[in-house]
Formats: sequence, structure tokens, C-alpha cells
Amino acid sequence: MERRTLLRAAVLGGSSAVLGGTLWRGAAYAAPAQPGTSPYGALGSPDANGIRLPAGFTSRVIARSGQTVPGTSYTWHNAPDGGACYADGTGWIYVSNSEINPSGGASAVKFSSTGTVTGAYRILSGTRQNCAGGKTPWNTWLSCEEVSLGYVYETDPWGVNAAVQRPAMGRFKHEAAAADPVRKVIYLTEDETNGRFYRFVPTTWGSLASGTLQVMVAGSATSGSFTWANVPDPDGSPTTTRTQVSGSKSFNGGEGCHYADDTVWFTTKGDNRVWQLNLTSNTYELAYDDSLVTSGTAPLTGVDNITGSACGDLFVAEDGGTMDICIITPGDVVAPFLRVDGQSGSEITGPAFSPDGTRLYFSSQRGTTGSSSGGITYEVRGPFRA
Repeated sequence: MERRTLLRAAVLGGSSAVLGGTLWRGAAYAAPAQPGTSPYGALGSPDANGIRLPAGFTSRVIARSGQTVPGTSYTWHNAPDGGACYADGTGWIYVSNSEINPSGGASAVKFSSTGTVTGAYRILSGTRQNCAGGKTPWNTWLSCEEVSLGYVYETDPWGVNAAVQRPAMGRFKHEAAAADPVRKVIYLTEDETNGRFYRFVPTTWGSLASGTLQVMVAGSATSGSFTWANVPDPDGSPTTTRTQVSGSKSFNGGEGCHYADDTVWFTTKGDNRVWQLNLTSNTYELAYDDSLVTSGTAPLTGVDNITGSACGDLFVAEDGGTMDICIITPGDVVAPFLRVDGQSGSEITGPAFSPDGTRLYFSSQRGTTGSSSGGITYEVRGPFRA
């Protein structure tokens, strides 16, 4: 996709670079995404599931924590979090993490070509607080532990092959992962107030058994450029990975991560920002920053998981405040796409599109109860832009 160039920002010592007390703007760059009219139109009244959707869209409940998935004998996990979809013949599979510590892990739901649930099962057990993750081009799911010295686990969405721990990808408070098949690397976010943004360069593309962990290093305060430096000790002990490389760029609470078309987007919850790395020019910018909204109310109140659609729209889940999934269009308009009513103690997690792009899956992690046992996983179907 082609997105117009946005505000370019650099960071010195973990805070925004400033000139004269304001966030630096190059004369050639415009402001980050601003509130506007959604291409899908206004949200309607809550449906039977308490979800406000644009006209033409419908929702259904796929699973509830602690209850058997309809049509199966499998009990759905607590605190559903990051997720992804996989083609399965004429049908597909949706995988979902469990952000529980201990236990954690991940599960999967299998669908027929008509969207009927045909199975559900466990794909990862015995891990801790599995938050987000990412899909690989060879159709595995990377499930990330959001704990100190956490691991990445490579899992099989079909539940046939045993999950494998991938220590070469670093031990830190992992959040999300995004695969870049062009540069043959995996990008990784870190959920710390002074977290870093990493990439893992496998020795052999298609195998994560060995490789090099690298961290992003910022360029000058006015260029917005970046480079990569090797992390000397990926196991993070006794020195944490985020403090091993001088000059590595600090991000305030790394969350979701998404790659498409020579660009990687990721979110930081501590400052409510969406970052954009332009990989052909090795420069970084802000795609969204609520402090730079120039009119109206900031539409994003707690950025979290992020995914993209076939037309280049970004879908950003909210953690805290309004229970929204917001859209950021290629034209840099940000607006609510859906809203879940009556679940203010929860957060939206795991947005992912079915392989044909007509269905969006996501979860309300704590549902109506406000506890980890109240998770609800939904499907939204409708005329998504192609």
C-alpha cells in the first residue's frame, strides 16, 4: 500500500525529541492520523451481543472462557489475548493465546468453509501469561510470554506437532511478533516502560532454532533514521536485553506489531502511539499519537493489538477506556470501527481476519465479569474493504 509520509519523530534518552518545546516536525511531513469519518460509516445501536457495528455488519459469539466451544467438547481458555487465522483447506483456523500466569498457553478453533465450528483444541500448555504473538509464513503461531525472561514458543495451529521453545529469539517481556518475508526477519516488541524494538534474523529462513537477535538503534534527533545492532546476550541474564546496547531506542510499553508492504507498525501503550517503520528507507515515524490530535476527541484510548486488512486499513484494539477497535486508513483517518458496550472492565484483544478477509475475530478478554474467567471471543462478518 502507499501511505503518505507522516510526522517523523526521533527519541533522545527515551523521550520525544523536541525543538523549542514541541515535537519536531520536518517541513515536508504532515501530522499523524487524525479523527475523521470512517469509510464504513457511523456505528449503529448495540446488537444482541452488545456490539455497535456499521451498517451491513453482524456479530456472533464463538467461545466463552470456562465453557465448551459450541459444537465441540473443548473448554475455552481464560483471558483470551493475541490471535491469528490460518487457511485450512476450504476452511480456516483461529488461534488464541491465554494471558494467565501460571498455565497460559494457546488454543485453536477450526471452521468449515461456511464458517461452522468443527473443532477446538489446545496447541500450547504449561507456559506463562501468553499475551500476543505472530503468524509465520510457514504457518506456525509464535506465542509470546509477557513475563520477565519470557520465551517465544513456536506452535502448530493444527495441534499435531508439539510446541517448541525458541530461546534464540531472546528472553525478555515479550509481547508481539511480525514476520517480514522480504528481509527474512521476525520483529518483536517488549512490554516494558523502557522496552526496545527487536528483530530476529534466523540462520535459515523457515527455522527459528538459531539466529541473531538485534535491537533498533535510533539515528540523529532530526533524521528519524535507525539501524540494527546485535544483542550480545539474548538470554537476558544477568543483564537485560534492553540495556545491553548503548543507544538502543526506548519505547514506552511495546504492544501489537504488524508487517505489510515493506512497513512494520507497532503500538506503545505507555504514550498511546502507533509507530511506523519504513523498511526501504530505514526511517521511523508516528502513524498516530493522541497528544497530536488537532481537533475533536482522540479516538484511540489505549492502543494494544494491531492487524491490517487487504486494502491497507489498520485495525487497532483498545486496552482501557472505550472498548473499541479503531481503523486507521491509508489516507490517515482514524475512527471507531466497532464498540463493545457494557464491558468497561475488559479490553479488546486478538483481532485477526479470516483468509478471505470477510470475517474479523477478536476477544473481550474479561467480558462482562471483569475477571479473567469472563473472556468472550467474537466473529464480525460484513463487507470489509477489499
